[in-house]
Amino acid sequence: MGRVSGKTVIVTGGARGLGAAFARALVAEGASVVIADVLAEEGKALAGELGGRADFAELDVTDHDAWERVVAEVTDRNGPVSGLVNNAGIVHVGSIESLDEADYRRVIDVNQIGVFLGMKAVLPSMRRAGGGSIVNISSIGGIIAFSGIVSYTASKWAVRGMTKTAAQEFGADGVRVNSVHPGVVATEMTADSDRSQGMVTDQPLARRGTAEELANLVLFLISDESSFCTGSEFVADGGYTSQ
Repeated sequence: MGRVSGKTVIVTGGARGLGAAFARALVAEGASVVIADVLAEEGKALAGELGGRADFAELDVTDHDAWERVVAEVTDRNGPVSGLVNNAGIVHVGSIESLDEADYRRVIDVNQIGVFLGMKAVLPSMRRAGGGSIVNISSIGGIIAFSGIVSYTASKWAVRGMTKTAAQEFGADGVRVNSVHPGVVATEMTADSDRSQGMVTDQPLARRGTAEELANLVLFLISDESSFCTGSEFVADGGYTSQ
């Protein structure tokens, strides 16, 4: 019996990178997974690879109506949603002085507003399921600050705070809400980054994490194994923030 058998889970930004790793791990342990992304071609290909318990849904996480549509379609097809991984995110590099307002707002819209809309959209379905688990992917940039990515840092700190508020508000419905804070993980985004390699050199575990390591943490939080965990930060950063 899989660790998340019988659960229906939406993974945003699920077409590639960490999101794809989360989808693979959840399907392997018995969940029905909806890969929600704007990358339709990659998302459909991944759903096809994962088989009958994976579907693709085109979703712009900044669009309230799109969220309502996707949750309604998933609920009609698979039953109430019992898990949500708010993983979709973007970054824009630039100093505060050089950053355009439009670029700043775009990052906030995806990384922060997208999480808000997702939590809001799935709550009624999770009530019908008798409870559920929401995992919001933040970052170590939501615990400490980095220069040159002010909008990303602001959004990830916001996700950390929103998670705690949601945990307090949703607990009576049996819905748990936790945030995950990855350090440098080997994905397409960091594969050729000199900055990311420099960051891990002096941390206690002096390497990049793997997408599979983060997927194991998300799997734990979606599963009933974490049934007493809510409103908490789960940091997976090789010890970077311990320094």
